[in-house]
Amino acid sequence: MQQLFAAFGINWSLLIAQAVNFAIVLVALRYFLYKPVMAMLTKRQELVAKSVSDAAKAEELFEGADAEAASRVHAADTEAESIVAQARETAGAEKARLLKEAEERAALIAKDADARAAEAVERARRESERDIARLAVLAAEKVLKEHHD
Repeated sequence: MQQLFAAFGINWSLLIAQAVNFAIVLVALRYFLYKPVMAMLTKRQELVAKSVSDAAKAEELFEGADAEAASRVHAADTEAESIVAQARETAGAEKARLLKEAEERAALIAKDADARAAEAVERARRESERDIARLAVLAAEKVLKEHHD
């Protein structure tokens, strides 16, 4: 067996040293690269889940605002009907003003909810891009260091 290894030029001490070096590099990569990347990915996943939850809450608020606007329109209609009993001309103008105000508020609330959801999505996207770019630079540095060494 010893002759076979000698025929192929295998040096036991060199082979053992290379195995130890490989084990050290493997442990170092796991500790310094794999665990931090996995921790960052878990954190990012939690952030995305929170962003989705916040977007869902914003949508619920939007729907609630729509119901509130509908409620106000209904109240305005009821008030307008009582005013119609008193004076038709005044009721028509009041109803139009209240409807316009309710629609403007509903539009403003919808616009605000959309803006907040878009802002949360954009912030999550920017943070993801920044993290990806940082990881790419770290990986490139590591590859260049390994290639240079």
